[in-house]
Amino acid sequence: MLRMLLLLLITVLVSACTGLRAADDPSLAAPPLSRSAISLYAQSRLAVNEGDAERALRLLREAQAADPGSGLLYVTEAEIRLKGNQVAEALILVDKAIKAEPGNRDAHLLGGTIMATLGRDREAAGYLRTAVNLDPAKEDSVLLLVDSLLKLFEYEESVTVLKELIRLKPDSAVGYYYLGKTYSQMKLYREAVGFYKRSLELRPDFFQAAIDQAVSLEALGEYDQAVAAYKALIDDTENRAPLVNHLVQLLIQQRRYDDALIYLNKLTTMGLGSSEVKRKAGLIYLELGRHDDAIRVFTDMLTKEPDAHQIRFYLGSAYEEKGDYDRAKAEFSKIPADADIYAETLGHLAFILKEQEREDEAVQLLQKGITVYPDRLELYLSLATLYDAIDKDDEGLKLLLGVDARFSADPRFQFRLGVLYDKLGKKPDSINRMKRVIELSPRDAQALNYLGYTYAEMGVNLEEALGYIKRALEVRPDDGFFIDSLGWTYYQLKRYDEAVKQLERAAELVSDDPTVLEHLGDAYLARKDFKKAHKMYKKALDLDANKKQLGDKIKRALKGEPAER
Repeated sequence: MLRMLLLLLITVLVSACTGLRAADDPSLAAPPLSRSAISLYAQSRLAVNEGDAERALRLLREAQAADPGSGLLYVTEAEIRLKGNQVAEALILVDKAIKAEPGNRDAHLLGGTIMATLGRDREAAGYLRTAVNLDPAKEDSVLLLVDSLLKLFEYEESVTVLKELIRLKPDSAVGYYYLGKTYSQMKLYREAVGFYKRSLELRPDFFQAAIDQAVSLEALGEYDQAVAAYKALIDDTENRAPLVNHLVQLLIQQRRYDDALIYLNKLTTMGLGSSEVKRKAGLIYLELGRHDDAIRVFTDMLTKEPDAHQIRFYLGSAYEEKGDYDRAKAEFSKIPADADIYAETLGHLAFILKEQEREDEAVQLLQKGITVYPDRLELYLSLATLYDAIDKDDEGLKLLLGVDARFSADPRFQFRLGVLYDKLGKKPDSINRMKRVIELSPRDAQALNYLGYTYAEMGVNLEEALGYIKRALEVRPDDGFFIDSLGWTYYQLKRYDEAVKQLERAAELVSDDPTVLEHLGDAYLARKDFKKAHKMYKKALDLDANKKQLGDKIKRALKGEPAER
């Protein structure tokens, strides 16, 4: 942002005065202009105001001849040259000014500004360091220097310069802001948030500081605070569309879909209801199971753009999830074979055939698709999933291993193979595949949680399991199943108080999952909280009558017997 202002700053850096500021060193004080030079200088300024740059330059050269030791006259000419885009000539004049008057802060500031504008930050920093040393309380030179230092990754010097500015000017909101910016670039977000906060205390309307504070909170994983900060900015700002879009994306990542819908509607009321906004709204409706709303949105979009194959795919998916397979097939069948989404479309058509108990047709459809499109991973994954659904896991394993070399670098392939190995009871192979997923995609939350939970279930490598699950929660902090994994790992570590805390939260988020409720019951039982354990086991059994082991656990809770460990 600062670079966009540099050229504007060039024209206002030097005040129209007849003498220069003295530096701290009296030997560097600016000599006064002679009477004739003052007159010529004044006439040149008047010529500039009248738009006669040629006359202004001629008058300045006459003034320089009268007073060749005046830095002011060279700096003023440099400013005029810059307005005419004569950058090289301006730099020569800056250096003449510095040679004539080493204590001329404006000359050093102008030289640094020019170099920074040209992207020559190391040379810019050289000029600007001197400007700062000549008057360390002046914000313009300090901030320009810091801007160049940050591009040079000179963080320590940036902090030192800014802290000196704040010592001299404790009310410098921009000083605190740039300290925050420096620490943020160093990825020390906690410190950055503190400096942004101080900047905003000094200047509550400092919009950029508020934005960067929200960004740092987001980087810290403090999503609730980040969301609150973005919401406040949206409420107080006219140009809100970019912020609303960012907030919506953050809310979607956090799976706060109802909140995301509110702000998508805000974009529409702002007259910014673009196709992308509608698409996001439709997908959220789909995620929330509001199939009719999703169908309405996607149908409306297709009336305006009937060849939008991705939108038609979403529409077919909405009908499919609603259980209206005939309409789903009708929409999927309109997607041409050359569409990017075609491979996934075949997978959905195969699923519909399977639901209609036409399993052989479903398999044949995907096998034919693989013959025509042998490099489309989605077809192999769909067929492997279909084999899983019809209890032909060995066929699925054979299929995937046959293309292992072709898709070995794709984390989706490795994840599906890992899940399949796990189902077939081949834990070491499953673990190796999940580790490969994480190697390929270090922030793959699903794989991180899967591996951590696998270790927890096995009762091995429990500290390592904690690390994996916590990394997954950094990506999806409000995922109830991930939180259940964390609580279950604490349980396996016999850290029962921590287990109960996490499992209670998981049970709030996914209250209809019998395994989560059973885990919470186990943790209660371990703490000898028999009434609560009984309640959780009973709820879990109501949700899944096939969990036969719950009967024994319920009896144990009723008798007040501790868990068998």
